[in-house]
This record gives sequence, structure tokens and C-alpha cells, in this order.
Amino acid sequence: MSKENNLKEEEIELGPLFVIIGKGFSNLFNFIGRLFKGVYHFLILILLFLKTNSQKLIITALIGGVLGMVVEFKKDPTFGSDLQVQPNFKSARQLYNNINYYNDLVKQKHTDLLVETFKISFEEASSLKKFEVFPIKNQNDLLTSYDDLILSIDTLTAKSYSFTLFKRTFTEYDYKVHNIRVIATKKDVFSKLDDVIISSIVENNYFKKVKNLTNENLNRTDSLLRENIVQIDTLRKVYMAVLLEEAKKITTGTTIDLGGEKRTTKELELFETNRKINKDLKDISEDKAEKSEVVNVISNFQHVGYEIKGVQENYGFLGSVFGAAFMLLFLLLKELNRYLDNYKQR
Repeated sequence: MSKENNLKEEEIELGPLFVIIGKGFSNLFNFIGRLFKGVYHFLILILLFLKTNSQKLIITALIGGVLGMVVEFKKDPTFGSDLQVQPNFKSARQLYNNINYYNDLVKQKHTDLLVETFKISFEEASSLKKFEVFPIKNQNDLLTSYDDLILSIDTLTAKSYSFTLFKRTFTEYDYKVHNIRVIATKKDVFSKLDDVIISSIVENNYFKKVKNLTNENLNRTDSLLRENIVQIDTLRKVYMAVLLEEAKKITTGTTIDLGGEKRTTKELELFETNRKINKDLKDISEDKAEKSEVVNVISNFQHVGYEIKGVQENYGFLGSVFGAAFMLLFLLLKELNRYLDNYKQR
């Protein structure tokens, strides 16, 4: 009897729990249902609004498109050209500042300063419409920069400095290659600009000093490594001569071991040291080739720029979008005003 009573008591205790769980699931499904109904209702309202005002939107889009086409027909064609560079010694920030300065001169129509800066004619300076610079983003730049950082710091610091944290601090200036783009209404003005843009960085006294010191250190290290290779080659010749002498003794019946195993180990160490030095020399050569200049020019401006075309640059398309957007905003404000008036009267 006691067992039956215990089972009944457990069923009585579990009953309310199942009721609560059932209500919870019911409320969840009801909420999801109301959410889908609300989204469906909102989409229907949007479609009804567009259906009611479709003629107004189409008319304003057409008017905007016609006005935009008139402007498009009257405007001069624009041309672009790109200069790709690799700034060294953390000179990318200065490069960006200079390009932004040139662009500000264009925006503020300081044509006389553009003439003075680039040594071009007034007509050519007036044709300049935009300067911009942006990095050519490469994931390898991020990985190699992080790898160089980890190798340059101690193990304990490296463990606390994760790749995710490093990625947050990696800026557009830290990428290796950057693209400078100039837009103008004359298609043959670009080749007169790159020398001035590059020299504005190269002639900076600070960067010149850093470049000279870096190259002096690289040349000094290169000379020392080459001397080390000569010394290692000399030692290897000595070991080879000793081994040949011992081989002669063995053939004449002498079996005295003068530490041949240890000498062989030392010879292998020399081979390994020689390999490491050659790798260091290869790295030094790459650094010298890369850091021989403050700014490495990867590709110059084209002598004749490419014509800038496309839907996003077409004033007819932009006029249509602007006209439709303006009418849509007007209608929405009108509906909002009507809703607020009805809300007051409640």
C-alpha cells in the first residue's frame, strides 16, 4: 500500500510540471505565430502602399532620369589612372596625408597651388577632379606581420598577444601595397603627377636618414655573413684534409681512432651553419632589394587614362534613384502626418 501511495504522490507532483511545460511551449509557438503574422502584415502594407503610389514614384523617377541625362550629356567625360606603390619605413601615413592634401586642393579649387605643386599648366590643373589612396588588402600581409611580431618578442608576451587582438590593431597603413587613383577630365595629364607624388615622400629628411641607416646595416651584415662563409669553407677544407690523412693511416694498417666520430659531427655542424648563413644572406638580399628606396613604385600612372563608365557613375540612373527616393520620402512623411493627426483625435 505504501508503494502505491508513493507512486500516486509522484504523479500528483509531476502533473503540474507537465502543465507548466505545456503552457511554455504553447506560448512559444503562439509568439512565433504572431511574429510571422506581424511580418506578413507589414509586407502587405508595403505592397499596398507601393501599389497606391506607384504612378507617382514612376513619374518622379522618369523626371529625375531625364534631368540626370541632360546633365550627363553636358558633362565632360572623366578618366582615371592608378599608381601602385610600396612605402617603406612606415611612410604610408605620410603618403596618405599628402594625397588627402592634394584632394583638398581640388575640392577647394586651389588651381594655382596645384599648378605650383605639380608644375603643370592651369588647364591641366583645372582638369583634376579627385585624388584618392587605399590599400590593396592582402591576407598574407596580415599573417606575415603577425609572424614577424611574434618572432621579435619573448614567448610569454607572444602567448598573451593573440592574432585576434593583433588584427584589431592592424590599420590600412600597415598593408604593403597601396593604390593611388587620380580622376581628371583630361586623359593625358596623369604621367606628369607620379614624380611629384613620390618625391614628396622620398625627399623627406627623416625617411632619407632611416633609409641610409637601414641600408648601411644591411650592407654591414651582408659583409660579415660572407666573411663567415669563407671561414667555414676554410674549416671544412681542414677537416677534409685530416680525414684524408686518417684514411691513409688506416690503409697502411694503423687503427688508432683520433676522434673521427666527433670530427664528423663537427663537420655536419659546419654544413648546418653554412646553410643557415646562406639563408640569412638570401633574406638580406631581399631586404636590400625591397628597402633600397623609401617608396618602391610597382606600376606608374598610365600615360592615357581609362574612361570612367558604369551605372553608378551615370547621372541618368542617379537622377532616377534620387527622384523616386525623394517622392517616397515625401509620401512617407505625409502618411506619418496623417497618422499623427488621427492619433490626436482618439
